[in-house]
Amino acid sequence: MGGEGPPLLLLHGCPQTHVMWHKLAPELAKTYTVVASDLRGYGDSSKPQGLPDHANYAFREMASDQLAVMKSFGFDRFYAIGHDRGARVLHRMALDHPQALEKLCLLDILPTGFLYAQTDKNFASRYWEWFFFIQESDFPETLLAANPLAFLRYEIGDLVDAGSITQPAWQEYLRVLSHKDAMHGMCEDYRAGVSIDLQQDEADSGKRIECPLLVLWATQNPIWLQFDMLDVWRGFARNVQGAAMPSGHYMAEEIPEKVLNKVLPFLGERRP
Repeated sequence: MGGEGPPLLLLHGCPQTHVMWHKLAPELAKTYTVVASDLRGYGDSSKPQGLPDHANYAFREMASDQLAVMKSFGFDRFYAIGHDRGARVLHRMALDHPQALEKLCLLDILPTGFLYAQTDKNFASRYWEWFFFIQESDFPETLLAANPLAFLRYEIGDLVDAGSITQPAWQEYLRVLSHKDAMHGMCEDYRAGVSIDLQQDEADSGKRIECPLLVLWATQNPIWLQFDMLDVWRGFARNVQGAAMPSGHYMAEEIPEKVLNKVLPFLGERRP
């Protein structure tokens, strides 16, 4: 937590932690009180044993965690930016607690149920985590925990080699993934994503994100070439704007200045 001004919550994605915001947070903290936390199951946050229905790793539960974090600092209403899994948590928060969000920015996602419904060979091959992590416990955990370094290298190693992900950030990601329960927490997140999260989304199929929404997506993610991204999001939110970004999936670390150039004007815009 740092900075001064209106509250701004930052939520990371997989396989990262709040550290992924280290290139953006100092600039954001010039005009916002920035709160960046680790999601349940990730980083240094708790990693409880998953329930049979995975409800304790549902996006609804994770959203409640983050609301409690913000309320602990006295913030009942705030701005928010989420990447990957963190963006999905914020999507659920926007449905369950619309009064909490002033404005919302989601980085490089489409809604979970929408993507599962579009599954084909291309999607299953590139989003392999969505199909491997969901296998019955402890099969994927056992394999992943046997060599967390190899897993992390496969996921983001090329960005370390290119210098987009710094060595201190890399070491932090590896440290937390080496925790004995880290792989279980990560897999439970995805198991919830393919089960209870889809059920809750279906139950709320008529709801829309009410606050202004900015969506940014990576041009180097070939999955997005199949869709009109803004058109899809207009089916899930009432007030949508966005842009394609010249980046891979991890844009907060790959092109931080370009992300800031989109996010800061959006957050600073005043409602009519």
